[in-house]
Amino acid sequence: MSYIAKPKVTHPGLPRNELGLTVRDYEGGMSTLCAGCGHDSVTSAIVQAAFELNLPPHKMAKLSGIGCSSKTPAYFLSQSHGFNSVHGRMPSVATGANAANRGLVYVGVSGDGDSLSIGLGQFAHAIRRNVNMLYIIENNGVYGLTKGQFSASADVGSKAKKGEENLQPPIDPCQMAIALGCGFVARSFSGDKQQLVPLLEAGIRHNGFALIDVISPCVTFNDHEGSTKSYHFTREHYHPAIHADYIPPAAEIRAKYDEGCAMPVTLHDGSQIVLRKVDPDYDPTDRAAAIAHLEQLSAAREIVTGLLYIDESKPEMHELNKTTETALNKLPFERLCPGRDALRSLQQRFR
Repeated sequence: MSYIAKPKVTHPGLPRNELGLTVRDYEGGMSTLCAGCGHDSVTSAIVQAAFELNLPPHKMAKLSGIGCSSKTPAYFLSQSHGFNSVHGRMPSVATGANAANRGLVYVGVSGDGDSLSIGLGQFAHAIRRNVNMLYIIENNGVYGLTKGQFSASADVGSKAKKGEENLQPPIDPCQMAIALGCGFVARSFSGDKQQLVPLLEAGIRHNGFALIDVISPCVTFNDHEGSTKSYHFTREHYHPAIHADYIPPAAEIRAKYDEGCAMPVTLHDGSQIVLRKVDPDYDPTDRAAAIAHLEQLSAAREIVTGLLYIDESKPEMHELNKTTETALNKLPFERLCPGRDALRSLQQRFR
């Protein structure tokens, strides 16, 4: 992945948090994503959340797989630990890292292709193990790096850049996570920073696996629920003919709307999605009601956002496995390796 350093210039009037750091101290390299990509808005929200939580950058570990979404960790918290894994394998790397050093704050950034296709099995088992981490899915319904093929979250009836229509039903990561017993499930929109930042902060502080599915529009291959126009169709009818690989700059899509309200959002291709925030009296602790609510609004072609489900009573991975309070990477070798006699005794139990 390409990495372009940002100029180290900080305005003296920038506010500082309890650590004496400014927002600029939580930034990373220059983004190489398409202008107007929703993923950059998610990056900005992560930077703001880390700043407001007073997180020491060196205490965060950011992990990713493959895809446009998995490039974004290069764009925030440049002074943190990082690991860019192979396609769909980020959850197992995060599990291993967390097992070895429970003292870090783990943030995994993935995409709908990375998590819901090749990485579906690993994603499910990270939830089952309740790995203590924030898992962000930047969800745009396509494989952006490989020219916009449908991902597993593409909605029925959405059209690809070349015009084919998706007929396969989508996988809803939020419904799936709730069904698997995830203790923190939320959905947001990359253009609604007012909602997204608090959700990120809550997800980071949650003790266990926290999932936030972020609807993040792709300005180049924009296929979403209810779309009747592909980006290619819009360009052909509303813009001068240009080279297929040219990506025109686009403004980031932003939205602001009240709890309990629905709002249509026009995407760059002219299509619309409908976002609905949960009502103030919505009960996010009722698992069955949460799933029913998601299914009901999905049938109405609405994307519900906000905190969808939470259960703070679930023990996280280290509690489940009764591991030592000391991080494994700080234990002496003698405690990590009990010796040949202990190995023989263990093997004898299986003979």
